[in-house]
Amino acid sequence: MKPFEHPLYLSDVEDIARLDLPWDKFAGKTVLLSGGTGLIGSCLVDVLMKRNSIENLGCTVIALGRNEERARERFIAYKDNPLLQFVKQDINLPLALPVRADYVIHLASNTHPVAYATEPVSTIMTNITGLQNMLDFARSAGAQRFAFASSNEIYGENRGDVEFFDEKYCGYIDSNTLRAGYPESKRCGEALCQAYIAQYGLDIVIPRFTRSFGPTLLPSDTKAMSQFLRNAVRKENIVLKSEGLQHYSYTYVADAVSGLLYVLLLGAMGEAYNIADVSGDITLRDLAAELAAIAGTKVVFDLPSAAEAAGFSKATKARLSSAKLQALGWKCLFPIKVGLHHTVESLLQSE
Repeated sequence: MKPFEHPLYLSDVEDIARLDLPWDKFAGKTVLLSGGTGLIGSCLVDVLMKRNSIENLGCTVIALGRNEERARERFIAYKDNPLLQFVKQDINLPLALPVRADYVIHLASNTHPVAYATEPVSTIMTNITGLQNMLDFARSAGAQRFAFASSNEIYGENRGDVEFFDEKYCGYIDSNTLRAGYPESKRCGEALCQAYIAQYGLDIVIPRFTRSFGPTLLPSDTKAMSQFLRNAVRKENIVLKSEGLQHYSYTYVADAVSGLLYVLLLGAMGEAYNIADVSGDITLRDLAAELAAIAGTKVVFDLPSAAEAAGFSKATKARLSSAKLQALGWKCLFPIKVGLHHTVESLLQSE
């Protein structure tokens, strides 16, 4: 059994697909997304396909990605369903797709430390050139709305003046470093979205994701959370590569997708929305301890490699305010402990 076939994950997907949202906006429409086999993108596909089955929505989903084999394996449950299409596409190249799309979502991005350190050019260009290609496609396809998946990384380091970052906060980033490529390109991406709104009148919203996790994580993901989860699944000690005092917001993938849907369907044009909840805030040390308790192991400390350290965030506190998203009606369904348990239980089936 694959993690995305586990009853817990499938139940979580159905919970999101049954939320009280204006799903009728998707009726007979086409949703096109990049990063279709990624952590958030593949879960979004599952939710939309589940809603199709619940309501006979008739929503066509077009998922873009570079790995056709991975897509066939990931979406095998829909292999005979004409409402899901996979298109092999490197979004850093212009999109010449003979389709129209009503909603376009740019989710593709390098989102983990080793990728930042070993593929820094690709990391930057996917967030800028890839975004521009998606924006240009959205214009030519007559899209009603575009969503750019941004990140808590755009806030930079906490200046020590706030406990929670709201959408107007702007902390410090040393742009003259390798690690700055990801947050600075996300910032530039947001500015590019505002330019397309002003110059072309494209309707764009910006969901800002925090550190997301879940059964749909990719094997290549090197974020601390992903490594901790793999340790827990294998009943190994949780390896902590710092003192673990960093205090971050984390979001279970089903909540990340529901937040995206609230922003896409109910958000105001040009606005950014944090997708996070206080129930997902935890220090890295406590996160490691929680997963060690689930696994019946312990936390050990280990110095990072040079490549790992080069990709690490310098932020020691990054807790996001969700007040703006909650004003749209969004609520977190999966607090951190629930999300961790669901993830570990789902991943155990694939070991």
